[in-house]
Amino acid sequence: MTAVIGLTIAASEAAWAGIGLRTQDAISWVGGVRLRFTSNPASPGSALVGWTLTGSPTAASSIDGLSTDYDDGVEPTSWTHDLGANAIDHVVVMTSSIERTCRAIETATGAPLKRIREAGAVRQGFHRLGPVIAEVVESDRVTAATASFWGFVLVVDDLHEVAGRLGPDLISSPKPAVQPGRWIASFREAAGLGLPLALMSS
Repeated sequence: MTAVIGLTIAASEAAWAGIGLRTQDAISWVGGVRLRFTSNPASPGSALVGWTLTGSPTAASSIDGLSTDYDDGVEPTSWTHDLGANAIDHVVVMTSSIERTCRAIETATGAPLKRIREAGAVRQGFHRLGPVIAEVVESDRVTAATASFWGFVLVVDDLHEVAGRLGPDLISSPKPAVQPGRWIASFREAAGLGLPLALMSS
């Protein structure tokens, strides 16, 4: 089964450490996924610049424009974080065509499209890639011919405690998530993370 084993982030490691994510030598591990921080963005305008897969039946370097690496030799691990992060819930991919992008993901990874959710002007498709869900979002505001990474969501032990500790200047107040019984809060630009990041309760 194809799984996401890593994400590459072109952003300040110090900013992420500042919100309570444990980092060392530009690396962090959350729920078996390695976050690698780099100062050399491969995709101007987007700080989430690539993902690393394991167990994939193919080795395409680009999946509908999504920069893709492969590593079948890494042993997944997890670190303890002051933030309380214990997993990555999902990675958001933006596209002008959900059919095109989801077909490319399924062809490259073998992970089927689980379902499509219609939400007004937005459509969302979902693929399970190991511990991480790839959420493909189609919006009429996206006009590019290929897909791009947008941001992702971390699962934390105690969302309300984290939001209260970091304060409203850095993170929004928790609100009910789409998933019943769960809560979500989003970091503000003032956090300096370089990409959209949300925290979700388990």
